[in-house]
Order: sequence, then C-alpha cells, then structure tokens
Amino acid sequence: MNDSTQAEGLDADSPGRPEEKGAKRFLEGVVAGDGREAVVVGGGLAGITAALALADAGVRVTLLEGRPRLGGLAFSFQRGGLTVDNGQHVYLRCCTAYRWFLDRVDGAELAPLQDRLDVPVLDAEGKPGRRLGRIGRTALPVPLHLARSLATYPHLSLTERAKVGRAALALKGLDLADPALDAQNFGSWLAAHGQSERAVEALWDLVGVATLNAVAKDSSLGLAAMVFKTGLLSDPGAADIGWARVPLGELHDTLARKALDSAGVRTELRTRVTSILPNENGRWTVQVPGETLDADAVVLAVPQREAHGLLPAGALDAPERLLEIGTAPILNIHVVYDRKVLSRPFFAALGSPVQWVFDRTEASGLAEGQYLALSQSAAQDEIDEPVSSLRERYLPELERLLPGTRGAEVRDFFVTRERTATFAPTPGVGRLRPGARTKAPGLYLAGAWTATGWPATMESAVRSGVSAADAALSALGRPRDHLFELFEEAA
Repeated sequence: MNDSTQAEGLDADSPGRPEEKGAKRFLEGVVAGDGREAVVVGGGLAGITAALALADAGVRVTLLEGRPRLGGLAFSFQRGGLTVDNGQHVYLRCCTAYRWFLDRVDGAELAPLQDRLDVPVLDAEGKPGRRLGRIGRTALPVPLHLARSLATYPHLSLTERAKVGRAALALKGLDLADPALDAQNFGSWLAAHGQSERAVEALWDLVGVATLNAVAKDSSLGLAAMVFKTGLLSDPGAADIGWARVPLGELHDTLARKALDSAGVRTELRTRVTSILPNENGRWTVQVPGETLDADAVVLAVPQREAHGLLPAGALDAPERLLEIGTAPILNIHVVYDRKVLSRPFFAALGSPVQWVFDRTEASGLAEGQYLALSQSAAQDEIDEPVSSLRERYLPELERLLPGTRGAEVRDFFVTRERTATFAPTPGVGRLRPGARTKAPGLYLAGAWTATGWPATMESAVRSGVSAADAALSALGRPRDHLFELFEEAA
C-alpha cells in the first residue's frame, strides 16, 4: 500500500514515453556565479525531497526525471472520466518525514490522518455476528492503548489474544540496532513466541503484509520489528492512518512541481541520464541526450538496478550488492459499481484472497456509483494473471464480504500492476542496502531501498532524500538548520 504499471489494454505512462520523446533542451543561459550547483536524478519522492532540501539551503538544483511526470511509483493517470491512482498508498502518524513532505508541498489537508486508529476487519468465513472485528486504540499509554481492542478482537481465541500480548511485549524489547535481527526470519520468531497460524493471518500478517510487502516467513525480523515497534508500540497515536482524499498525482506531481518551482528548482521531465562521471576539477558531469551538466553534487534517486548502471567505478565497495536486492510486486484491482456498496472508507479482510479495500469514489471524480480499489501486496502468484481470471476470482469474493455488491452492476473492472513495487524485505537485506554517502565525494544515493531502517514505503523514500541532502549540504558547507529537526526524527 506501494515501475511497470499497466491496466489491461492501458499503459499508465502512455502519454509520451521518455525513450520515444527524447530529452528536452534545457539549461540554456544558466547564469554563472559562485553558488553551489546540484543535480538530482530521479523525480520520485526521494528525489523531490532531496531537491527541495538542497534548494532551501541556497543550492541551485536541477531535477531530472525520465517519465513525463513526478511522483515515482505513487502517481495517478486518467482512465476515461476517472482519475486513477496506480495503487492505494497510506501513511501513519509516525511517518514524520512524509508528513513533513506533505506540509512542504502544501498538501497536508488533502491527506489527513484519522483522529484515532480504527481498522475494520471483515472475516469472510466468520460466524454471523462475529464477522466484523476492529483494530483500534484508546488514549491510554503504550501498550495499554491496544488492550481493549485486543481483548475484544473476535478473530482470535482468548488464548491466542493472550499470546499475542506476550509476543508484542517481547517484540517491544528487541534492540533495533542489533544487526543480528536482520538475518532472522520474522515468521520463525513468531512461531517461537507461541503465535498460531491463525494469529499470524489475523493480526501479524494483516499489518505486516501491507507495510512490508511480504508475509512473515519471508520477512526480516529487523524490518518487521521496526514496523511493529514504531507503529504500534512507540506512541499511542503512532499507527493512526492517513491517506490521500485526492489523486496521488495532485500531491506528488502537481503540488510537488509547484513547490519545486517556488524553490527555484529547474525540473526537466522526459529526460534520461546516460552517464554520471567525476571531473578533474572535483565536480561532476551529468550527461543527458544532447546536453551536459556540471555540478558540485549529484543525488542519484532512482531504483537500485538503475543506480547500479549509472554508478561510476569505485563509488561503492561492492556495487553488485545492489543487484542482489530483490523486488516484490503489488497488484491493484479496481472495481466500479453502479451503486454504493461500502459504507466505510476502507476495511481489511480475512478468510479471503482480498486484503485491503478502499473507497476511491470521491478522489477519482466518479459522479455515480462507487469505485473500490483492492490493494494486494506480496502478489507474486497473481501479478501476471489475466484480468479475466482476476475478475472471476475477486468479484465473488467481494460479494462474500459485501452483501451490497450482490445484484450491483459492475461498470468497470481493471487492474494495475507494479511488478517491482518495493524491494523484498527478506532476511539479510539490510547488509545490501547502502547509505546516502558513496566513496565518491559529491555523489549521494537516495531511494526507499537505501539504508533508512524502514521498509519500502513513502516514508522511507522521503527519509532517504533528507539523508542525501544532509550529506550533500554538509560536504558543500551549506546551511543545514532547516533539516535539523526533521533529520533528527527521520535519520
């Protein structure tokens, strides 16, 4: 709930591919001066953040993005009269860096947080009267803030609930700085702490799959512990959920571009970088078709495989490790009904292949009926299935979960596929994730896949951009005061 997004018969990036359009001519008449210059390669959340942070410190920044839009893997496109997000993205109150990003682009009011965590959980196989449970919190201190919710959660037995509480306390006691956690398997840790298969399905994976994009047995204990300790066991309100009430493109493209323009950043779309090389004078040369840019600092904010292809020799001790970072897919299923079938903004499901369902009616601009988006993480088994097969599987599942869909007309059904939506949070991935600094002075890395300590989320992407900008500004001797408060929380 995170490069190849397609609807059946629809390419979300079809309005002009970068490789077909070529690069625009730019940087004509750049004013010479004593000011420091930086180039940011990549216009996702990491690159946008780095560009804004550098520009706010007085650095002249050029942002280069190969696609015809900003936003990376959190974007929108048009399908007929609908504005469609490629996938459902949410954030939590503990996502301090992404909240800074929303404030920085004047978008916080468009993606508000819940007043208090409340997740409806529907069990398709539950007995009448016990199909609906809720995961929520009170204002009590941690861990008592979840006690009432756990005590009344109908999808687990009394014994399972008690064991969940004990496992949560054990998880809270783990030291996230211990590198040994990264090599361990979260599923095995849960089993060793008395968690049944049902408890893993109905609670641990319910949260973990959506945040890690992997089931517990395929997840690093270090990353899983970070998610649960930070989100559920750090502060009573840490896990309150926020999501965009407008298309993601309005936040991550339109408003982001406006903020970049106001900060003086020169943004160039449909512009692919072909090489990044150090100069003899200690600066950097960034080559794009038909143009050459010189810069004091370069932030490489692209996916790990693309970064590997652009890194100059010697920039990392073991650049091949970037290619060892696996990827994981997310499948998103979009259904438009002729009537309202869901009365709540979202819910999670058990006893069904359906994972999370969101109402996107208002955000999409739909005038009649209701538009539901199903976010299916860790979708390795389904990512390449034809739309017809997915339709046959998921429409009946929605009827099992939502009686209001029975008899409703399906006006549209399509899918978007992110085959490399996130890096795979497998045990041992931590040793593969590089930090912001490289061995080449003036060259920095950003992206959710870098060593932020977080899984591949919007929060991780923004944190990486902050880290890269902080490292660059330190080397350039530029002011970093505007980053201190943010960086202390996001580092």
